[in-house]
Amino acid sequence: MSQPQFASVASPVLSLGALLREFESRLGAAGIDQPVLEVAWLVEHVLNLSPLMQRVNAERLVTVAEWEQVRTLIARRVTREPLQYLLGTQEFLGRDFYVTPSVLIPRPESALLVEEAGRRCAQTPGATLVDVGTGSGCLAVSLALALPTARVLAIDASADALLVARANMVQHGVGSRISCFHGDLLTAIAQEGVANQMEVIVSNPPYIADDDVATLQPEVRDFEPRLALAGGCDGMEVHRRLLTQAPAYLKPGGALLMEVGLGQAAAVCRQAEEYGQFRTYAVLQDEGGIDRVVCFENKAGS
Repeated sequence: MSQPQFASVASPVLSLGALLREFESRLGAAGIDQPVLEVAWLVEHVLNLSPLMQRVNAERLVTVAEWEQVRTLIARRVTREPLQYLLGTQEFLGRDFYVTPSVLIPRPESALLVEEAGRRCAQTPGATLVDVGTGSGCLAVSLALALPTARVLAIDASADALLVARANMVQHGVGSRISCFHGDLLTAIAQEGVANQMEVIVSNPPYIADDDVATLQPEVRDFEPRLALAGGCDGMEVHRRLLTQAPAYLKPGGALLMEVGLGQAAAVCRQAEEYGQFRTYAVLQDEGGIDRVVCFENKAGS
């Protein structure tokens, strides 16, 4: 996507205050909801000055190089490229994760998957868990940190996403405890000797119906990876595939935890019951009161 060309010429005598006002106006004109905040964050990223110190130092002169760096970021934001990709980071469960356009930006509701998996495995030293569709690795890393004795496997169909996930695993000190696999869902670990060994399988699969992707806000529709968004004609294709694959990998009584979209929980639970391999033991709601995570227990051996 081409970036807009700004007519202004960088000036070595431009003040920081003038830079802030100019770029706040440009983001506001582009329809960005919080232009003042976003400009402050982008300027902090370039100048290493907090928003407060930017105001305190409003008369500080900005160099041509500094102006150009901020201008480039503002030009990208005007096209609605997500702020997280511009800054290269997103917070999840109190930790910063490296993100690029190769991975879905972590959302707070996905913390429900970590919390429930941690609860299930809290009394099981050495538990084995797998994160299917790991993306940035935020779930796998958070699970490894919450469960210090656990073995964690992370799978993704995107090799580029796995590079981002691996960087986050190393950054957070759990690179040696997480094994990464490139491939399609659980078939990626079919030769790893882990049949019937998993305590928990977690997944935030794509759950937007294919035809609905075009209706998403431009930050999501135009920049986040379609592979992590589009979930088939009804948004639940990957959920159904995981329901058929997971029993071969779970221990008796092991859990399959999956994030779902608005209005999908009942349909996914019904599908699980019809397959006959699982019992639904919980549906977890996010802070907005939406049924967000469906929790199934493997009935084998019961």
